[in-house]
Amino acid sequence: MTEEKKKPFYVWIASVFGLGFIPSGMPGTVSSAAACVVSIFVDVPMWAILAVTIIGVWSTGLSENFYGMKDPSFLNIDEVPGMWLTLYLLPKGFIIPGFFLFRLIDILKPFPVCTMEKLPGGWGIMADDVVGGIMSNIILQFLNAYLYHAGWIYPLIEGLIAK
Repeated sequence: MTEEKKKPFYVWIASVFGLGFIPSGMPGTVSSAAACVVSIFVDVPMWAILAVTIIGVWSTGLSENFYGMKDPSFLNIDEVPGMWLTLYLLPKGFIIPGFFLFRLIDILKPFPVCTMEKLPGGWGIMADDVVGGIMSNIILQFLNAYLYHAGWIYPLIEGLIAK
């Protein structure tokens, strides 16, 4: 039996069905890119983002215990809802800028992202990327409003934008 078959199912979920084990050295980037590919074809609904987040909390918490490690890099399901939140309610043209902005925020971990990863277990693994995705989305929503006079945030700030 190979080593891969010995991994419990929850580890496969937490590693985005093995993407976290690809020897790229960048499992978060690979999983973020996979989430972007899904977003090209599907406008991911909020219920799916919430479902993946909840499944991620469960699977990463168990996986941390299985490996006896705090937030190992191959547990990368957190990138999926983070990326989907980044792109939520934005036009498809924002997928590439959203990918780079989300990855930048995920790597730099500005406040409040850095405080979220201190939460225990799967909550800490998932929460920093969820908050990073929300931050990225808000930045991109402002950009969408400024450049294209569109998006949910535009009516809130249209008086501030010179037409």
